[in-house]
Amino acid sequence: MSGFNTLAVHAGQHKDPHTGAVVPPIYQTSTFIQDGINVLRAGHEYSRGSNPTRDGFQAQLTALEGGAAGFAFASGIAAEDALLRAVLEPGDHIILGADGYGGTNRLISKLHSKWGITSSAVDITNLDSVRTAVRPNTALLWVETPSNPLLGIADLAGWAGLAREVGALLVVDNTFATPYLQRPLDFGAHAVVHSTTKYIGGHSDVLGGAVIVADHHFRGQTLAEAVGYQQFAGGAVAGPQDSYLAARGLKTLGLRMERHCASADKLARWLDQQPEVTSVYYPGLEHHPGHALAKRQQRGFGGIVSLQLTDEAAARAFAESMEYFQLSVSLGGVESLVCYPREMTHASLIGTELEIPANLVRLSVGIEEPEDLIADLSRGLAAARHAADPDPARAICPQPVAELALQL
Repeated sequence: MSGFNTLAVHAGQHKDPHTGAVVPPIYQTSTFIQDGINVLRAGHEYSRGSNPTRDGFQAQLTALEGGAAGFAFASGIAAEDALLRAVLEPGDHIILGADGYGGTNRLISKLHSKWGITSSAVDITNLDSVRTAVRPNTALLWVETPSNPLLGIADLAGWAGLAREVGALLVVDNTFATPYLQRPLDFGAHAVVHSTTKYIGGHSDVLGGAVIVADHHFRGQTLAEAVGYQQFAGGAVAGPQDSYLAARGLKTLGLRMERHCASADKLARWLDQQPEVTSVYYPGLEHHPGHALAKRQQRGFGGIVSLQLTDEAAARAFAESMEYFQLSVSLGGVESLVCYPREMTHASLIGTELEIPANLVRLSVGIEEPEDLIADLSRGLAAARHAADPDPARAICPQPVAELALQL
């Protein structure tokens, strides 16, 4: 098997045989000419069913995840919805990680519940709690690791073993780790989902999602058959322009993830020493409860760092006061972003037992120079101090960049 970066550049990215163009063309077309009734050229009929640009991206991502087949969708939620519709039946039960993307919880608890689907939220780090939640009608285990936004680490092999034991499917949201850091199918997962909007696209210029499946039969058909039919019949496909942008971003995923990980580690260790920060959540820190497990099943620890400040006012001031860490709901781009999950990405959980702490902030660490990012964080912490104690005489100015660079 070729190495990751070689596959990222070449898998599914066939050069144009007619012109020799190094980059495959974008097939911006809705339909394809037939040579006779149902006599198709290269198997293409209509772009909802197949499109060469989307096919190439799907093959590229499937190769990197080590799957049997992959499917690209218009958004991450569209991908999740298609997978759920493809494999579930009314009356089924899902075990869902308690710490995970709020949109996934909303999709299952608000939309799929209308069709007789029930779910139970569990601590992803405690396999006993997962086992206790199993019911006779449990059909699906769904886990996101590292989790969003508390960066919990799930034992993928343990979850996969339990899924096999009870005859359920294991789906892993691999958005935070990406296939460069972690390949859940290698640990026994049956399907992987991605918001390709994030690290795979990598440049905050495309919306998309993907499902990659293992060679596995469930309820009389392969997962590839089930999801492929749902993609075609449901129609929430990724368009050719979006597929092209995601494929272009995927080619540099390995290089970008190395930078994201290295910078996030530096920032997490710096934040861990700041008095205004009460907790830092980053699996690369030795005191993180999932550090040893993440070290075993991941190539690196990722580019997301979450932290808690003294109170809600401090967290809000921190999130709203920086220059390079721009306030946004997304993550995984080359630019650094800051998010206040409680009222942004996870607002649907307010008032439930899963609501996010009011003093929590999530950072998506970009590829900028680490010393510049630490200077920016220092400005944010100064604003947090002022929010907690508005007396300017007691507000400490941020450290100069030159001094901060010495701490790296």
